[in-house]
Amino acid sequence: MGKLKGLLYAATSSVTFGLAPFFSLALISLGFSSFEVLSYRWGVATLALVFFGMATGRNFHVSRKDFKTILILSIFRAATSLSLVIAYQNIATGIASTIHFMYPLVVTLVMMFFFREKKKLPVIIAVISSIAGAVMLSIGDAEHPHSISSTGIIASVIPVFTYAAYIVGVRKSRAANMDSTVFTSYVMGTGTIFFLMGTIFTGGIHIATTTVEWLNILGIALPATAISNIMLVKAVKISGPTLTSLFGCLEPLTAVLIGFAMLHEPFTVTGAAGIILVLTSVSYVVLQEKGK
Repeated sequence: MGKLKGLLYAATSSVTFGLAPFFSLALISLGFSSFEVLSYRWGVATLALVFFGMATGRNFHVSRKDFKTILILSIFRAATSLSLVIAYQNIATGIASTIHFMYPLVVTLVMMFFFREKKKLPVIIAVISSIAGAVMLSIGDAEHPHSISSTGIIASVIPVFTYAAYIVGVRKSRAANMDSTVFTSYVMGTGTIFFLMGTIFTGGIHIATTTVEWLNILGIALPATAISNIMLVKAVKISGPTLTSLFGCLEPLTAVLIGFAMLHEPFTVTGAAGIILVLTSVSYVVLQEKGK
């Protein structure tokens, strides 16, 4: 039952994180730079998490060794977010998503060969199938005319490794023994400092004043960042990096459905097949765990 609960956390994290591209591109279209988007996103998320932690009696004191771990993992997590935003601006989001969702395979291989996680053929097949489904979900977008930018390709490759490192690190470092809310608050807060420093070298940060701006900021900061990241940490602690990363493929599914429902984007047969493949892979793992 415990691991099944972890899978629910993983699914929640992926679905809410799938909202990030929508709100990110909305803010960029309003004139915000990448660093500004991420400063608001992580800054507001940090405030929300700290408020929640204090309201629920969390102890925010961490040791020096714990903070070193937080700092390293914050760099991995911040690099992931920054790279993805840059990728979305330079190549089609479908191509960026296809490349990014190679990270579950990296997580699986790292856990098996470096941490001696038992090599389970069904899980490997499920990971490969879910990645194939993510690729199919993205093919429709990738087919639209769009220039191929080396900057966009590189920016899409970086998160494959940084996000995998973050997920593995949460389970295999001192972070595993920290309270999820406290740990996520420190990661988000540290990342906010990184991004604010970035705004200093890219023209500064302007104050959001309109209702539309703040609705998009709250959308990307609360469900797509605060909730998503804390659910991710909980999922990794309970279900482990491999199964959690597998559920990451629910993210492009969310993005496709939002694009179809809200942005009137075309829904192709290939995309439908991708959704079926992702849901089948995820459902298989859930049923396996429930059976246990």
